[in-house]
Amino acid sequence: MKIFAIGRNYVEHIEELENERPDEPVIFLKPDTAILKNNEPFYYPEFSNNIHFEVELLLKVCKEGKNIEEKFANKYYDEIGIGIDFTARDLQSKLKAKGLPWEIAKGFNGSAPISSFVPKSNFKNLNDINFSLQINGETRQEGNTRLMLFNFDYIISYVSKFYTLKKGDIVFTGTPKGVGPIKIGEKLSAYINNEKFLDFEIK
Repeated sequence: MKIFAIGRNYVEHIEELENERPDEPVIFLKPDTAILKNNEPFYYPEFSNNIHFEVELLLKVCKEGKNIEEKFANKYYDEIGIGIDFTARDLQSKLKAKGLPWEIAKGFNGSAPISSFVPKSNFKNLNDINFSLQINGETRQEGNTRLMLFNFDYIISYVSKFYTLKKGDIVFTGTPKGVGPIKIGEKLSAYINNEKFLDFEIK
């Protein structure tokens, strides 16, 4: 099982991090050991003192495919969930400054808490899904899929040019503005259209 993640897919998030707007999706991967399920707590790692939260909607791939045309991409994912892309911002900044790969800042153990998944048919319009993140009951991030630079179908099609998608693969589709640091003792709750899907603690 592979975990794909799309960076820089919401304009206001690009601006808050002062990044360049991409012409194509920015892809990186997380290993399966990054996954946290069932609202397990996230344990703050010793190697960083600046872990940031990034809430994202998730797609679950339902059948194998490669070089998928965008018009057929909707047939290759059938469920939607929500997750957090935890990022060791201090490690990422240090490595980026040296022009080095920054996988360890994104792919470390527990860096991908994910919710349960629901059928995409539950949503009337995939291009109009609200989602949000609360910390200790305070809303910190809010997004809507209509604000994405690259929509679900385009993401699936683009990723499949480089990687064979297989059933069970998960795609993180990008985060909206409002990212920031987490602290031990905080509780994170993630919502899709006001329904709570994630609820876990930082320890």
